[in-house]
Order: sequence, then C-alpha cells, then structure tokens
Amino acid sequence: MMLFFPVQQELDCINDSGDIIGKITFDAAQDEYVFSPARKDIVLSAIEEATIAIRIAGLKSGKFSIPMQDDD
Repeated sequence: MMLFFPVQQELDCINDSGDIIGKITFDAAQDEYVFSPARKDIVLSAIEEATIAIRIAGLKSGKFSIPMQDDD
C-alpha cells in the first residue's frame, strides 16, 4: 500500500514504512506528471512502481487530482 499526500502542488509518495520515497509533480513544459525519487539510491518494489504508475494514469485521466494550495 502507498499513501499519496498532497503538499503544495505535489504528491508525496509514502511507503508502508512511512518513508517518503518520492514526489509526483506536473511538468508543464512536457505536459505530463512525473515521479521523482527522494534520493538517488531508492529502489522501488514492483508493487510501489505499479501503484505510482496507477496514480499517474489516474491523474492524467482526471480520476485523481493534486489539490492546489491557496496561500491567500
């Protein structure tokens, strides 16, 4: 299981151990959502990779969204 927690205009990807393993952000220049690992040495399990891919697909399709923060 993976928890996706919104922070600003990103989603922190948190694994079962409670570690932030990376972030999903929207790259406006490429018009796509991308996953960026928190550290270079992080190795994702197959389940984590699949869960992140499902979330990104859901973001692209509109099934999920990243809440925007209003600083006003």
